[in-house]
This record gives sequence, structure tokens and C-alpha cells, in this order.
Amino acid sequence: MAGDALLALVRAYVAHRDRLLTIADAGGNAAIDSVRLRDRRLECVASHPVAPDRAFVGTFDDGLHRTVDGGETIERIGQTIEPDAVMAVAIAPEDPDEIWVGTEPSQLYRSRDGGERFDRLRGIETVPSADQWAFPPRPHTHHVRWIEPDPADQDRCFVGIEAGALLLTADGGETWIDRPPGSRRDTHQLATHPDAPGRVYSAAGDGYAESTDGGESWSVRQAGLDHRYVWSVLPDPGDPDRVLVTAATGPRSAHSTPGESYCYRRSGGDAVDANASNGTDGSWERLDGPLSGEGVLRGVLAADGKSGHAYAATNRGCYRSTDFGTTWSRLDVEWPGALREQTARGLAVVPS
Repeated sequence: MAGDALLALVRAYVAHRDRLLTIADAGGNAAIDSVRLRDRRLECVASHPVAPDRAFVGTFDDGLHRTVDGGETIERIGQTIEPDAVMAVAIAPEDPDEIWVGTEPSQLYRSRDGGERFDRLRGIETVPSADQWAFPPRPHTHHVRWIEPDPADQDRCFVGIEAGALLLTADGGETWIDRPPGSRRDTHQLATHPDAPGRVYSAAGDGYAESTDGGESWSVRQAGLDHRYVWSVLPDPGDPDRVLVTAATGPRSAHSTPGESYCYRRSGGDAVDANASNGTDGSWERLDGPLSGEGVLRGVLAADGKSGHAYAATNRGCYRSTDFGTTWSRLDVEWPGALREQTARGLAVVPS
């Protein structure tokens, strides 16, 4: 990605705990177009570059919502999704009408018509590890934290349960592989890469791991990663070997003020030197900038669907990087003071 490339107009949907911000970004000019879902408890957001005016937002207390006009209006949908706590939403890369939804307690739903109808996929509820899942802050429950459809195989999808398991289906959700070897147990976010079939990236509370065989097995990649409560992961759209993550020492510093979290970047092949610090030999490099340091709650990462520039949202603002994390520019929009003590719950960036 060329740092001086022309910045395309993009729309960023930023889900914070109590509001959805829709931001239009045209390089040096940015503006908040709308603020919706005030006083709801937001958990996640997803949009697709083929349908940028449409976004899906999951809330903890009011189910699933959808906008079809870029955030101007928003409506509750998916009344057949029984729990009101929608914790994860994803859109299939090759089909913008295929929507996946995960809830608390852990249930999985899929729509093939853009959210008009949802069917429950019950297979994840009977995998061997299911009776061991638990989310300690809320006793006696657990949830689907992340859903990652595979861009190279429409029948393959990865699901992270917080906390307890990573699950894999290779047949569209009929059957599931439970806890493939090396996978993390406290998955927060997963990512795939359209130019690297079989490559999967895992950011988890119990560390960072990668798979090169479509999730069948996983290898830990943590050399140089000093903070191993990993929250968000973003592979470089132009280079599947370059990866950004946000991380902290643990959940308290990641999620609670005053907070302290960091952004790291990894480049190249296997991690071979635990003491390396430049990130070019496969080890992680801690990056300076607004995503790192005291007072920063763990950021969420995303890339826009056209230029491939990286975006991030934290309690301090929304940022753009044209050099994949070396430098970050804060979008020049008013950032409400209430957000400085909130974690960003989700970020989706699409061409506008």
C-alpha cells in the first residue's frame, strides 16, 4: 500500500457501547453523518463493500438491527433470534446476503436473504466442549464472540466462543470440528485473507495463533508480543504475512479506565527470535502512536474494502493509517467525552 495513494471516500460504522457512529471519510475531510441506537448496549457491527449502505448491528439488550441507507434510519430485525443478546455478526465475503449471527447464550443463526429470515444452526450447541464454556464476568453463561466465514470456501466458517472453544465447520454449519489442535480457548477475533487460502488469524485472551490449513491446526506466534491478552487482528490486505493486533496485559487494562493497551505489527515468516523487536523476521514489533500506551483502551481494527488502508477505533477516536500502522491520523470529527471511558465494540469500513 502506497502511503501517498489517493484516499477514497469511505464510510466507517463505529459501534461504541451506547451508540452507533457513521463517519464519512474523504482523506483530509471527515464528518459524523449520523448517531443511532443511543442508550442501547452495542456489541458488534458488520457491513459489506458490495452493499455499503447496509450495516447490521448487534445489541446486548435489543437484538439485531439493520440500516439500509448508510445509518440515516435503522430498524430492529431478526425477531426469530431468540436471545436479545446479539454478540457477533458477520457477512459472507462472496455473498452480501448471507448473514451470520451469534448470541449469548451461545447460539448461531444464518440468513441467506439479507436478514429477512434467520435459521438456527443447532450443531454448535452439542459439540463435546459445550458444557465447559463459561464467561466469568457473567456466571453460568457464554457467548459467540466472533464469526469468520472463509472467503475461499463458502461452506467453511470459523466461530469463536467466549470462553471455551474455537469451532470450525466445513459443510455450511451441519457439523462442527471442536477445538482443533493448537487453537485458542478465549477467541476474541478471527480474520482470513482473500489472497491466502487456508490462512486464518486468531486474536485471543490466551494469546495469538495462526492456521495455514483452513483452521484444521494452529500454531502459536508470539515472539516479541509482550502483551498477550490479544483483542483485535487485521492482516494487511496487500500482504498476508503482515499483521496488526491490539493487546494488553489482561482484561482489566484492556477494557477498563484508565486502561493501557498497545498495537503490534508482525511481518515475514515464522517467529525465530524471541528477542527480536523489528517485526521483520516474524517476531512482533510494538508500534508507537495513538493506539498504544497508558489511557488507551484496546482498539478494534478494520480495513476499507477498496484502498486497503487500515482503520482503528479506541476510546480516544477513530484513526486511519496509509502505511499499515507505522503512522496513524485521527479522523477530525468531534469525539464525545462520554466515549473516552468506553471500549469500541466494533468497526466496519466500506467504500462509499
